[in-house]
Amino acid sequence: MGEEGFDSYYKTLYGGRWDGLKNALLKPAERQPLTAVKLPYLMDYASVLAARTLRLPARGNVFDACAAPGGKTLVLAAESGAGVQIIANEFSSERRRRLRNTLEQHLDDKTRNRIRVSGFDAAALAAKKSEHERFDSILLDAPCSSERHLLSNKKYLEKWTPARPRFLAKRQWSLLSAAFLLLKTGGSLVYATCALSFEENDNVAARLTAKYGARARLDPPDFLEGEKTAFGKIILPDTDGGIGPMYVARFTKQAVK
Repeated sequence: MGEEGFDSYYKTLYGGRWDGLKNALLKPAERQPLTAVKLPYLMDYASVLAARTLRLPARGNVFDACAAPGGKTLVLAAESGAGVQIIANEFSSERRRRLRNTLEQHLDDKTRNRIRVSGFDAAALAAKKSEHERFDSILLDAPCSSERHLLSNKKYLEKWTPARPRFLAKRQWSLLSAAFLLLKTGGSLVYATCALSFEENDNVAARLTAKYGARARLDPPDFLEGEKTAFGKIILPDTDGGIGPMYVARFTKQAVK
C-alpha cells in the first residue's frame, strides 16, 4: 500500500491531528545525553522515561527482555543498586553485538559485572515452568512498527501494509504474556513500544488484564509525561517537545486469591 495507505491508516487513528504529528515525526528526535554512566550516551529522552517507569527492587533480578541497542539497560544499571543483577536479553545476534558494545563503552567494570547479556527468545522462555516467577522486575520494550524510523526510510515505507501492526501485535502479545509468567508475584512489569497504533499499544495491554484478571493489576505511571490512554500513557513528539513516540503501560503481579 505504501505511503498513501500508511497515511490513510494513521489518519483514521489520529484524525485531523495526523498531519502535524507526521511532520513532527519527520524531524530528528530530540535526544539528550544520559550522563549517569562512564561515557555519556545520547538517546531519546522518552526512552529514558520509559525505563525509569519500572519499579526496581532493592535486591534481586531484573530482566530487560528486548534490550538492544542498550540505552534502557544503561538507565536500569545506573539507577539500580549493587544488589541488583540485570539480564539484558536480545534474540538477534547482530543487535546483541551492538548491545554488548554499548554496555562495554558506557559502564564501569563494577556496574558491567552486574549485567549478563543473553540471546534467547523471551517468549519461548516461559514454556519452561522452572523459569516462572524468576524475575523481580521486567522491562519489555517490544519490537514494534517504529513509525518514526519507517517514515525516514522510503524503501520500507513503500512496503508498508496494515498487516504490519497486526503481525507485530501478535508477537508483542506473546512476549508480554510470557513476561507476566516470568515475573515474581509482587513484581513490576513495564510494557513499552515506540509505536503509534492502538493495536500495538493499549490493545496488547488489554489482553493481559483480560487473560489474568486482577492478577495483572494496572499500576499507572502518573508521573510520566504524555497523554493518558486506557491502560497507560503515550508520549508524542507533536506535543511533548519532539521526544517519542513512546507508549508505556505498567503492571504489578498480584497473588492468586
